[in-house]
Amino acid sequence: MREYLLTLCVTAAVTYLLTGPVRKFAIAAGAMPEIRARDVHREPTPRLGGIAMFGGLCAGLLVAAHLTNLKSVFDSNEPRALLSGAALIWILGVLDDKWGVDALVKLGGQMIAAGVMVLQGLTILWIPVPGVGTVSLTPMQGTLLTVALVVITINAVNFVDGLDGLASGMVCIAAAAFFMYAYRMWFGYGIEAAAPATLFSVVLMGMCLGFLPHNMHPARIFMGDSGSMLIGLVMAAGAVSVTGQVDPDAFNQKAGGLREATHAMVPVYIPLLLPLTVIAVPVADLILAIVRRTWKGQSPFAADRGHLHHRLLEIGHSHSRAVLIMYFWSALIAFGAVAYSANNASMWIVLGIVLLSAVGLVLLLLPRFTPRAPRWAERMVPPRYRRVVRTAGAAETDGSAGGAPEAERERASVPAGVHGATAIGDRSRFVDRRKASSHR
Repeated sequence: MREYLLTLCVTAAVTYLLTGPVRKFAIAAGAMPEIRARDVHREPTPRLGGIAMFGGLCAGLLVAAHLTNLKSVFDSNEPRALLSGAALIWILGVLDDKWGVDALVKLGGQMIAAGVMVLQGLTILWIPVPGVGTVSLTPMQGTLLTVALVVITINAVNFVDGLDGLASGMVCIAAAAFFMYAYRMWFGYGIEAAAPATLFSVVLMGMCLGFLPHNMHPARIFMGDSGSMLIGLVMAAGAVSVTGQVDPDAFNQKAGGLREATHAMVPVYIPLLLPLTVIAVPVADLILAIVRRTWKGQSPFAADRGHLHHRLLEIGHSHSRAVLIMYFWSALIAFGAVAYSANNASMWIVLGIVLLSAVGLVLLLLPRFTPRAPRWAERMVPPRYRRVVRTAGAAETDGSAGGAPEAERERASVPAGVHGATAIGDRSRFVDRRKASSHR
């Protein structure tokens, strides 16, 4: 565990330290597209954050290759296959962030990156199906299923990347849940084939954690397609590794029999298994977007403002609260699946998931609720969470005689901060971006 922690820290540190210089490079290179009608940020923001994330990926794998307990992972071709596919998808994303790439060209590039990983051995070989047993796949079937899983995961992460810190935070949560599952298979059951997936999850967590401080609202830099497609591919690589590379017969012996092994592996062996359990929210957003755009006669890749995070903003949630709600649902589904795999006979797990789901629904129905910190803690929280923010010379009234509430009368006028974000006060939840782009 200590070596995994070291790998995580190195990956996060390298990603964090590289993001600042990458931001300056993106500004100098002009990788700051104009604000589009579907965007929610207020000023042009540099992209190319994926450059720093790719640097963190390389650093994490390099450090892991020199650690005693992780050296054995590099005896297989899986880390090399991951790095090859990641390099291709990263280059494609950088080109898209700077000059823009056609949607069909990007889809073709994603399939090529997945194909490169398959050629180097990172492919699904078999699928244990509950009630049926182990189903061996032909090379063609394994290739098609692997490519489909990689492409779906990449686009699911890419589609959800619409708010500051949303994609990186959700993928980090999913990677943490998947690490718990893969580490349990490797350490708890002694299955060495699960070690690559465990390493991929740790590196992915480090990439996201290192980038998040720069990407939280208000974001100073976006990961762009170079980052969203990259972390989607790393997530898919871990799914393919543990789904298709772990020998079911070995797992049967460790788990105590076919029935126990099949039940233990349920969370990752359902159609296009892993995305539906650890990144179920992005996949649901992807499916809804395709249905919505196709119903309107548009291309499935046509951009719009109908994503789940856009709808949260539309009903009145703030930017930060919409992101936290998406985090909550991602964590509930991902960690719920892991808990169920550990003990699927416990009713407490099911009841806990139901209770937390009810809490999530309540949060969705309270868009106007603004928590207020107690007076003794007001100095430690942002101004928008304080009870009263007084201005110099403000009148001291008690709000009687038909006056406005004191908190509303005595709002401070705080100048716009980074990228036009204000530190206090309500603002229009849904600014008409067509005005911002009318000069085009």
